Amino acid sequence: MRTGSNFLETNLNAFDGLTCHGEAFNPHFIGYPNSTEILGVTQAMREADPARLIQKIKEDPNSIGGFRYFHDHDPRVLDVMLEDPRCAKIILTRNPLDSYVSWKIAKETGQWKLTNVKRRKEAKAQFDAVEFAAHVGALQAFQTTLLNRLQALGQTAFYVAYEDLQSVDVMNGLARWLGATQQLEELDGSLKRQNPAPVLAKVANPDEMQEALAGLDRFNLTRTPNFEPRRGPAVPGYIAGADVSMLYLPLKGGPEAEVAQWMAGLDQAAPEALIQGMNQKQLRQWKRKNKGFRSFSVLRHPAARAHAVFCRRILNAGEGSYRQIRNTLRRQFGLPLPEAGPDDGYSRAQHREAFAGFLEFVRSSLAGQTSVRLDAEWATQSQALAGFAELGSPDLLIREDEMHEDLPALARKLGRLEPGAVPTADPETPFALEDVYDEELEALISSVYQRDYLTFGFGPWRKG
Repeated sequence: MRTGSNFLETNLNAFDGLTCHGEAFNPHFIGYPNSTEILGVTQAMREADPARLIQKIKEDPNSIGGFRYFHDHDPRVLDVMLEDPRCAKIILTRNPLDSYVSWKIAKETGQWKLTNVKRRKEAKAQFDAVEFAAHVGALQAFQTTLLNRLQALGQTAFYVAYEDLQSVDVMNGLARWLGATQQLEELDGSLKRQNPAPVLAKVANPDEMQEALAGLDRFNLTRTPNFEPRRGPAVPGYIAGADVSMLYLPLKGGPEAEVAQWMAGLDQAAPEALIQGMNQKQLRQWKRKNKGFRSFSVLRHPAARAHAVFCRRILNAGEGSYRQIRNTLRRQFGLPLPEAGPDDGYSRAQHREAFAGFLEFVRSSLAGQTSVRLDAEWATQSQALAGFAELGSPDLLIREDEMHEDLPALARKLGRLEPGAVPTADPETPFALEDVYDEELEALISSVYQRDYLTFGFGPWRKG
């Protein structure tokens, strides 16, 4: 908003046939702080119909028109610009620390543009670590949005770094890209860089700034990569009370049957009497009918969840197993699974080896490295919750080891004074998790489900 974009605009306007109309969609003014209209469109007219101003700029017979757009300008025009392949996108970038310090100084001095060095006002910026983090986050989010949207639309932008603004060759190249035939011999010299000193000299608290910046993870070294496909809200799996205004959003691989049995007890009915298999329209109808309803999900520790899924879907060769996936894991991944399921000769050591092999498969599945589908039962719980958010996140997230207290407490808030006990899941067979669990296995599970451990703060698994 200071010298960089002003300098770019001034040089664009130096080319015959190019006109930049300033900050046309700044919510606080139109074009420039002291202007009242652009091409006959006033600020009030623009507010009522932003597309009208864009159309006026496009129809200008005297030049190729454009304007400056920042991430906090009128969001209604962003899609109009991005989706128009005839609209050329120039993206000006700058070191975020430089732009932050420049912005802070401008706020302090009130000087956003400088044409006479003698009138330069001096001030030092007060670095605020929290404010800077928010500044960087907003910039990065906007840049990522632009990049991804243009990629999806099959378009590309002309990227200009702040340092490129001093290059007449780059400015001439930009003009040719826009369709101008004129070339400049030199750049406009009317604008002056307002704070040419090193950034440390422009800050009132440089030591505090350096300490804060040292803690930033510039290269996302600690970020947990996420290659999981996005999941939808999975509405048909939701379970709603027929009588009590309670909505359960099950996380697959969790204690679904036990929670459904408990909810049926609240309704004094069989589990099959609960409302299930809804579509989105039916879900909205249920919500409208049940004013004041409460929704919840139950988190299961990744170790307990992975082991339960392994026993029920992979180790088991009978009803409820994923037979085709099971056979593929035996054949292609070498999982030491008994062909017909565990028998009397199946040992604890075999069980641990097979479970560890399944976890390695899950690691590859989560990373998108196998042709086998990423099933919801071993997908991360954090990704499932992100899918729920499309239609509304659960307003209560309960951990399995606390649900025997938290679920009855929720029911009492809804008027069920004697909600009954929540059933406990039957232990897996032929071996429970506690029979094979150790520190080495925990390390494997926490690395496979690092995203869930980080998101929900899970520690090592404990029985009960």
